[in-house]
Amino acid sequence: MKIKVMKFGGTSVATAEARMTSALRVISAKEQGFDPVVVVSAMGRRGQPYATDTLIGLLKEIDPTVGPDPRELDLLIACGEIFSAVIFAHTLKTLGHPAQAFRGGQAGIRTDGVYGNARIVSINPASLVKSIEGGFIPVVCGFQGVWVPPYNPPGGELTTLGRGGSDTTASALGAAMGADAVEIFTDVDGVKTADPDYVPEAPTLRKVTYDEVAEIAHLGAKVLHPRAAEVAMKFGIPLWVKNTFSDDEGTEIVPREDFPGRRVTGVTHTGKLVYLLFDLKEASEGERTVLEGRIYEQMAQHGVNLFMLNLSPSGTGFAVPRSQYTLVQDILDGLVMPVGQAIFLFQIGGASREVETQARLLEPLGPIKRVVAELTENCTMVSLVGHEYLQQPGVFLAVLETLIDAQIPVLQTSDSDFSLSVLIPESETHRAVKLLHDRFELAEVR
Repeated sequence: MKIKVMKFGGTSVATAEARMTSALRVISAKEQGFDPVVVVSAMGRRGQPYATDTLIGLLKEIDPTVGPDPRELDLLIACGEIFSAVIFAHTLKTLGHPAQAFRGGQAGIRTDGVYGNARIVSINPASLVKSIEGGFIPVVCGFQGVWVPPYNPPGGELTTLGRGGSDTTASALGAAMGADAVEIFTDVDGVKTADPDYVPEAPTLRKVTYDEVAEIAHLGAKVLHPRAAEVAMKFGIPLWVKNTFSDDEGTEIVPREDFPGRRVTGVTHTGKLVYLLFDLKEASEGERTVLEGRIYEQMAQHGVNLFMLNLSPSGTGFAVPRSQYTLVQDILDGLVMPVGQAIFLFQIGGASREVETQARLLEPLGPIKRVVAELTENCTMVSLVGHEYLQQPGVFLAVLETLIDAQIPVLQTSDSDFSLSVLIPESETHRAVKLLHDRFELAEVR
């Protein structure tokens, strides 16, 4: 078999016309000698009838004060991909190409038991292989799998893989089936040097390394899910990002050794962030280590996304998406942490009623040490992404000079092997992205 996994996102299956365009791409691949395995997302985006956000809204509108059970929520939102797979398979059938739709579990995808954000632990694609051998084109629901709990219920429990999970489904199927290529179809020409809404002239990169595209995805770009890039990198799967609606050749994702050296790859940015800086000066070195560990343990336990992590002798800090700030506040504001003989009381921003109530209740126990988190709201993170070039002397200085000369405040900085990041006021995001794109001459990158 010569497998090609072809994943189509929500806009690529949203309308009859879009589905026809996508189906013709699948047929073209078959006529070129490939055995296509199709992965589909839910049809459309927020507000459209079968989009994931629309299905979630059906539960929330019953009573916004009562959160849905994660198990039931997964059952509901998985329906979007089921609709999409059946309709896409039937579209192929009407074009003279027999196809079969498969739920994630039917395709052999097994996950862990984390509802809403499950990870794939194994894939047995026997049903897909049999389908291909029978002359069918398999159409698989992205974003979902099955968890088999220890008590081994018949059929297992349906789980979803989190936002962007259909990309992960495609990469994982490609790895499990030894695919010749995995193609991710979306509504942009490929991986660009910047968000085209911010830099309209941003060119499409013809080659990007796995490391770079994973970094770009982690730092806010929506073109490919980070897990999909990581799976492809681990198994060395040839990966492409293409536009369903154009004949552009797209972006090829390659190993680092196939595309060494070079340049800054692009500028990316996150959404709206809140930065929290925890003052731990009252804690001893040993106490500080314990407190930091417990803070980060709480964030991981509740699935909070962290950016711009900062550790210093006087404290620790990180940024969280504004959409998750209320959760962080609920977890930490008023939290009491005994460490050895000391008792620490966490306070987020100004002292809330909960914090003052806790302080009064704790008075009989002796001195209480407060850990106050200073807040910086309405900010965002802008990042320069690349590889070897970023380690050259003067690159970070050029970033800072560019922003300071434009009177854009830099609130925090961080770096990794593949990126340099700055925290800036949200209102300056558009200017900062454009200035850095120009400063590093990314309009010339291909």
